[in-house]
Order: sequence, then structure tokens, then C-alpha cells
Amino acid sequence: MANVVEVKVGLHCDECIKKILKAIKKIEDIETYNADKQLNKVMVTGDVTTEEVIRVLHKIGKNATPWEDAQP
Repeated sequence: MANVVEVKVGLHCDECIKKILKAIKKIEDIETYNADKQLNKVMVTGDVTTEEVIRVLHKIGKNATPWEDAQP
């Protein structure tokens, strides 16, 4: 069953976004992924958990937090 994972991560420039999407692409069993530069939000669907996505982003030096936690 596919989960939808949403995380907040700084998407400052096209290079950052490329690096983030390249790292996410390597996660096994994902179906789709998308980055919203205006919201600083990355969405991933597939057999994946929020923790997995955050761990992958931390590995490339990006500070990511679950989207629910990022809301005021």
C-alpha cells in the first residue's frame, strides 16, 4: 500500500532541488516524488516512511522535518 510522505526541507535553489530529488529517487519502492519550491515541501508516495525520507535527506546534509510538525 502506498503512503504519502510530506516533509519540510529548504529548497533554496535548483541545485538543491536536484540533489534532493536524486537522493529520494534512490529510495526503494517509491512511486512518485515532487518538490514544491514555494512551500519548501517534498512529497513522496510509495512504500516508504517519513523517517526513511528524512534519513536520506539528512545524509546529504539537508535538515528535513515532518510536514505536520512544521505547521504553526
